[in-house]
Amino acid sequence: MTVPETQIRTAVQDDDAALAELDRTTWSTLHAVMPAPEPGAAFFDERHVPGDYLVAERGGAVVGYVRVVPPAPLAAMAHVRQIQGLVVAESVRGEGIARTLLRAAMERAREQGAVRMTLRVLGHNAPARALYASLGFVVEGVLPGEMFLDGKYVDDVLMGRSLLG
Repeated sequence: MTVPETQIRTAVQDDDAALAELDRTTWSTLHAVMPAPEPGAAFFDERHVPGDYLVAERGGAVVGYVRVVPPAPLAAMAHVRQIQGLVVAESVRGEGIARTLLRAAMERAREQGAVRMTLRVLGHNAPARALYASLGFVVEGVLPGEMFLDGKYVDDVLMGRSLLG
């Protein structure tokens, strides 16, 4: 069986329902700090606009996304982009889609003039931490017990990497 090629593109407003469903079906305290999305809730809002997302599409279906934005609206941080969400459908996990999305995110950041990429990941999310490390991200800080999820304190791990070279 041939696996369809994965296409990476900028999200559009028409992706709202597919992305909302992807968020709802993949929600887990392994990676999410917000409450589970409600069925039928919109994905995009005034702070989460389509242009901030890269979407992975396979066979015409949305199978993942990554959100890449400046970490804060400060001129002093204009050279930095931050990953603020990475999701891949469970049915295609382990097929390199997250890695492809992250590489595309770093390329997009470079095109926007960024020289640094950062992210935050929950300490107990070993698969995500390993993926980020394999792409050159290093732990730059840990906020011990910063999150309280499922009755447990969880570390907030800050990771980053240069986009130069």
